[in-house]
Amino acid sequence: MTATALDTVIRDSLPAPIRNRVDHLIHLKGIGRVGALRLALDLFWRAFDTRREVGACVGLVPQPYDSGESRADQGISKQGNRRVRALLVEMAWCWLRHQPGSALTQWFNRRTQGTGPNRRARRIAIVAVARRLAIALWRYLKDGVVPEGAQLKPA
Repeated sequence: MTATALDTVIRDSLPAPIRNRVDHLIHLKGIGRVGALRLALDLFWRAFDTRREVGACVGLVPQPYDSGESRADQGISKQGNRRVRALLVEMAWCWLRHQPGSALTQWFNRRTQGTGPNRRARRIAIVAVARRLAIALWRYLKDGVVPEGAQLKPA
């Protein structure tokens, strides 16, 4: 069985709402069929009311430490679906590569500009891009709002 035939069999076995979400997601450059399918099945199968719910579902929200007089940020909570979180980080790297004119890519470039070979700063910033990408994709699926500056694949 060829890859195209297998994709067709998998696609036809999905419920119509999931199939529609996958079809919408793969119209964006930088998002492939496998990533769109995983997001549709593992993340966007449920309805979210706010962007904070989307971030919390994948564990990409800040976790503050507040103990009396001392307050600190402990990084992200990591209390969501870890497979989706890893997928979103990978998708964020692909997004930077395939969507150079998007607002997310420009934000990342501004944040990491001047850091030189500092990999830690880039890794921290890519997690923030992953969170923002998850929210942008949720808005895209929910309201049809294409992420700012994003390019669609040719039909």
